[in-house]
Amino acid sequence: MSTEINNLIFIDCEANGKCPSIGKLTEFGAVAYPSRATFHGVIIEGHRSAENPTTRVYTGKVFNEKEVFEKFEKWLLDICGEERPKFVSDNPAFDWQWINDSFWRTLGRNPFGYSARRIGDFYAGLIGDFMDSSSWKHLRITKHDHNPVHDAMGNLEAFDRLMKGERPKTK
Repeated sequence: MSTEINNLIFIDCEANGKCPSIGKLTEFGAVAYPSRATFHGVIIEGHRSAENPTTRVYTGKVFNEKEVFEKFEKWLLDICGEERPKFVSDNPAFDWQWINDSFWRTLGRNPFGYSARRIGDFYAGLIGDFMDSSSWKHLRITKHDHNPVHDAMGNLEAFDRLMKGERPKTK
């Protein structure tokens, strides 16, 4: 059995709502595994609030969502070739809905297909503890700062360390 894994795309989304029907995807980050190539999709420009870095202050500049997703699809094709990209996230219940919705609304298709993978579930399976799905986060190298490219990169780094046999220190 081959242990080589390709075409994993680690995704993180930032949005100004809880779901696509009542909010708007503002930006997202994607990082390819194993190459670590990155893509930053910006739909509504903003910057982090100095008072609360988890909050964005919007500048008012809005980019064409269809053009952003056309560029993202081209990036995915450049990275993955003919093989389907595999969507990976720390919280696909949140991140997946935004990417899936945007692809279908703007391009009428989703190159990821109909599924996503959750890092926490992979980790829980590795350690044989269904209830521990978050200790892996201590393996992130890049700080989790709500920049979606940084957050996706940190998730990829933790995953890569898990794949190399590293496990977070337990209490």
